[in-house]
Amino acid sequence: MSVKIKNTTASALDKSSVARYIQLATIFRKRIESGEWTVGSKIPTVAQLVEDCGVASMTIRQALGQLEKEGLIERFRAKGTFVKKQPRRDIWCEVKTDWNGLLISRADAQISVLSQRSDVVLQQEKFETGKVAASYTHLTRLHVREDEPFLIADVYIDQRLCEQLSESDYMSKTAMRLVFDLPNITIVDAHQTLTVDSADLDTATYLDIELAAPVVKVQRIAIDDKGDLVLIANGVYRGDMVRIDMQLLK
Repeated sequence: MSVKIKNTTASALDKSSVARYIQLATIFRKRIESGEWTVGSKIPTVAQLVEDCGVASMTIRQALGQLEKEGLIERFRAKGTFVKKQPRRDIWCEVKTDWNGLLISRADAQISVLSQRSDVVLQQEKFETGKVAASYTHLTRLHVREDEPFLIADVYIDQRLCEQLSESDYMSKTAMRLVFDLPNITIVDAHQTLTVDSADLDTATYLDIELAAPVVKVQRIAIDDKGDLVLIANGVYRGDMVRIDMQLLK
């Protein structure tokens, strides 16, 4: 049985481009979260995990090092490794899927503008719906909660609208609300697309996560009654802290 488990785990790890130790850290984190590894209990040794997972001991140590960095486990010389606490599950970034949710900022989140550029031109062929504006203001914004970054986003706003927006708007409103609140603008179409990916170097740096760690990419667009793309927002969320709720019946 142990050989079958080992081969299955190793095979599953090989199917992803994400680094093996990051995948293993996710597996081990889930064991703590599910209660398979209970708080205060001693987890299997490195040698046992090598046997179970079919990977090198260095990979196991890297994965455990990630959990230790997160404060989930403690390692003691000659005693072993023990579960210290459960992963936090107060959801850093709940991705909304309804219109009202996309307009509401988290009350306990801070938004900082890392960069701002004007006269940015976007290519029409990149968008299946809506007509691109002549130019956009481009904001790079970082969303943080309790000193933990959870979202980095590139926001493009039709430059003709930006004279109606203030710096405080940029640091307090969701991307959708930036255009929804403007007078004489009617949003007739808005949607978002979610994809799962892995963190590149810039994303890993901004979100303080490992290179190639899982992330959720979200593109949100808004189109006005003239058919113009007045907003394009490309966000990247930490994959380990994302929850998506969709109401099917009401």
